[in-house]
Amino acid sequence: MFRAMQCQSCLPWGSWAQLCRSLPGSGGTRRVYLCAAPVPGTAGRYFLRKILCASGISLPRVCVRYQGGSQESSVQPRASRHGLSQLRNVVSSDAIKKHQKSLSAWFSHQPNEERQFGPSFSLDAVHVDPVIRESSLEEILKPSPDLTVQNQLQQPCSQVISLQNLFDVDACGRQVKNVVLYGTVGTGKSTLIKKMVVDWCHGRLPRFELVIPFSCEDLSHSHAPISLRRLITKKYQHLRDVVPMLGVSNLKVLFILNGLERLNLDFRLAGTELCCDPNEPVPPSAIVVNLLRKYLLPEASIIVTTRPSAVRRIPGKYVGRYAEICGFSDTNLQKLYFQMRLSQPGCSGEGSAGRSSGEQENLVEMLSRNLERHNQIAAACFLPSYCWLVCTTLHFLYFTRTVPPSQTLTGIYTSFLRLNFSGEVLDSTDPTNISMMKYVSKTVGKLAYEGVMSRKTCFSEDDLRQCFEVEMKTESELNLLEVFRSDVFRFFLTPCVQPGKEHTFVFTIPAMQEYLAALYVVLGEKKTLAQRVGKELSEVIGKVSEDVAVVLNIISKVLPLRFLPVLFNLLKIFPRYFSRLSGKHRDAVAHTMAEELFKEEDYYNDDVLDQINSSILGVEGPMRHPDEAPDDEVFELFPIFMGGILSRRNRAILEQLGCSIKNLAAFEIAKAMKKTVIRKSRMGLPPSELMDYLFFLHEFQNERFTAEAIRSLRTVNLSSVKMTHLKCSVLASVMAATCHEVEELNLTSCNLDTSSLRILFPVLLRCKTLYLQLNSLGADACKEIRDLLLHDKCVVSNLRLTNNPVGEQGAQYLAEALAGNRSLTHLSLLHTALGDRGAKVIAEHLAENQHLQELNLGYNSLTDAAALHVVEVAKKHETLDKVHLYFNDISEDGKRALHSLRMDRDGVRALVFLTAGTDVSDYWSHILNIVQGNLPFWDRERVRQHLVLILQDLESSRRQTASPWRKAKFLRVESEVKKMLGKLQHGTL
Repeated sequence: MFRAMQCQSCLPWGSWAQLCRSLPGSGGTRRVYLCAAPVPGTAGRYFLRKILCASGISLPRVCVRYQGGSQESSVQPRASRHGLSQLRNVVSSDAIKKHQKSLSAWFSHQPNEERQFGPSFSLDAVHVDPVIRESSLEEILKPSPDLTVQNQLQQPCSQVISLQNLFDVDACGRQVKNVVLYGTVGTGKSTLIKKMVVDWCHGRLPRFELVIPFSCEDLSHSHAPISLRRLITKKYQHLRDVVPMLGVSNLKVLFILNGLERLNLDFRLAGTELCCDPNEPVPPSAIVVNLLRKYLLPEASIIVTTRPSAVRRIPGKYVGRYAEICGFSDTNLQKLYFQMRLSQPGCSGEGSAGRSSGEQENLVEMLSRNLERHNQIAAACFLPSYCWLVCTTLHFLYFTRTVPPSQTLTGIYTSFLRLNFSGEVLDSTDPTNISMMKYVSKTVGKLAYEGVMSRKTCFSEDDLRQCFEVEMKTESELNLLEVFRSDVFRFFLTPCVQPGKEHTFVFTIPAMQEYLAALYVVLGEKKTLAQRVGKELSEVIGKVSEDVAVVLNIISKVLPLRFLPVLFNLLKIFPRYFSRLSGKHRDAVAHTMAEELFKEEDYYNDDVLDQINSSILGVEGPMRHPDEAPDDEVFELFPIFMGGILSRRNRAILEQLGCSIKNLAAFEIAKAMKKTVIRKSRMGLPPSELMDYLFFLHEFQNERFTAEAIRSLRTVNLSSVKMTHLKCSVLASVMAATCHEVEELNLTSCNLDTSSLRILFPVLLRCKTLYLQLNSLGADACKEIRDLLLHDKCVVSNLRLTNNPVGEQGAQYLAEALAGNRSLTHLSLLHTALGDRGAKVIAEHLAENQHLQELNLGYNSLTDAAALHVVEVAKKHETLDKVHLYFNDISEDGKRALHSLRMDRDGVRALVFLTAGTDVSDYWSHILNIVQGNLPFWDRERVRQHLVLILQDLESSRRQTASPWRKAKFLRVESEVKKMLGKLQHGTL
């Protein structure tokens, strides 16, 4: 019976190690002395193997290992060895510090998608650890429970383990060396590993002295034999002086293997031989297998990240602990994530921190309230990736101020998929090697498209079975489906939280359904069978025909047979025919886009940007009763995403994901769209639908197409659309595609502010008629309007600022604009709180203006002196012939003085009351229409008092006239005023 003595590992390399073995068939003990080779490698191993084979001794792997360092004899003085050890420690310490610096720089590098959150944003400063739950192989292999939000958000707290405790002893008291950290797509595995490495670089992970991370995706691309030491120094050159110490010193090393599903590992001895020598070249997969076997560097700790489907590739006996990343199963973690992301300094852009800090706090508060309602968004934010998407979308909606906007909504969703699926293959063991995103676009995209077409957002098990299992015919397809279910399914679909629909599924984010449906259509997955077969045959025959044509051309010169030219032409017909068939498919894509973009039933919905905002932040006010029938589902983002996916940038990203859209296909779809989209846009659109159309053009990112579409828009009516800074940027960006003049731009009641005017400045310059009423534009905004009117390229001729708090200071800016402007002919300052001083300031500058024809100063609390002063200046003006002064505080004397004005004598007409002496004013209906249109925004009591005075004036004038015709006109106007007074008193107006 064999009996092995412990190897004296404390002896330096080159000394003798005595191994005792009890040999079978002998009564005594046979001693064998082995001399380790001075330089470990092939010669040393051959020498050992030769002695062992000759002696019939099997050497345990723990007895032979590379000790590194000195090659001196064991008789070297202790002081020399101690000095050399100290020198080695100093060198290795410096090398590890350089390694930490290099790793920190690499893992702290943020992708472009993260830079939008401000210059101060970094992974080290802004990170929320997901919930990690200790698991077991039996739990992984058993069928998963029903997918419900309760199962996701209520994980057992007793099994939660922190990242720092993953390598603590297990329940049996054994030291854990190998940890498998698994989770579905989007749970935050890669981000957690990046944070772990950065923490070690900054001294926050003291358990390990050296961390060596490897990307399994990187390792999977190389099959050439390489030693572990060479592999480490190849990836991390600063560790050249540290690598020889691996396995011989007490250096606490942690290997990180990220994305193990990318490697095809074979733990059978027949598939991967044993290797304990760090210098022996073997395939990278063999290095990983032997590290996990603890046959190579058994003292090293290893953490593996993988998807659930690949966990079973590692035999359970080699795993010390299984841990599942559960994402943000605690809603408090979700709130903390949003708080840290959306409250970053500089998040809202340069120069706007003070102005937007309150807006940031308001966003976080609204989002927190929506999460507390157990809304569908709480189920979506179970995945940290979707928390990122929510934050990015909110940042896009609220903090975009550049022209053109720095990104598009389609670009956000495409980048989101790139961050989660870039380079990902669904199953590395499958020979098709299909990309994960390509598989998703074919399967989940089909489900999404059918839901959009049938106006459905909830899907039953039967719906899922129809989309995923009907066309399954081979073992490979079933295996891919199984991997998809375990790794990816929950990323796109989640249980519905609506009462009564707990066993149905919805898309994690509603807009994701529309994005995937659009991708499904644009990629051509909706093709008919004839189109699919024809395309493949066309490509094959097209290639073959080129070769055959060359041969026939040569034969025809030698043997001039008559049938050869006919055969030559027939070979060309087939590819041409099916190229036309594929062209019909592109026409169908353009037709679908136009039909969905201009659906009449969606004309009076909120615009898509407001819909997205409501889906994230919720709708303030009373919630819908669960038993109440829901409104029809709206899918207005679907055609917009179709256009956005065709943009050059998004096609380039999708190409990285394995979803190729050729330039020719995008060109032909855009060409077909000109016949449908632009033609339908000329029919006239409601304001919200027009905003959607402008947003579509922005997402499409095709300047030539946008220019042609915008040239047909001579009138732009966006009244009552809440024009956020993003919408202003979109409008300015799209309109910048051409330089044509706009006949009319209606921005009535659009929540504009000074920043909005600044963003829209280039557009406003080109507008002849500009409606800016009901926007709360104060003095600062009037300063921007002054700069607009004084610009040498300004063509504004009609400007309406009705119902804005312009005030005296604003009047000063507008007066300066009047003095220097050369284009304005009509200016309305109705109900702008000018007062006497504001009106006098404007009157003082009117003399310098030579083009104004009409000025409205009604409802501004003007007294007799101010009104008469304005009229006196107007008399001397060359072109001004009409001044509106109704609803001001003008006395009877002032009224008589203004009534005495004559157009033929004084050159100006003042509109004060509904009467003109003993006759009805020609503008009575105009004045009443203005009153009725602005009544919701005026002081009702004051309006009532004015209407009473008007009625008394009408009755007095009627009594003074003797003409029956005039009396009839007075009675008609009186009835209109009485009717308006009655509605005003009953609150129906």
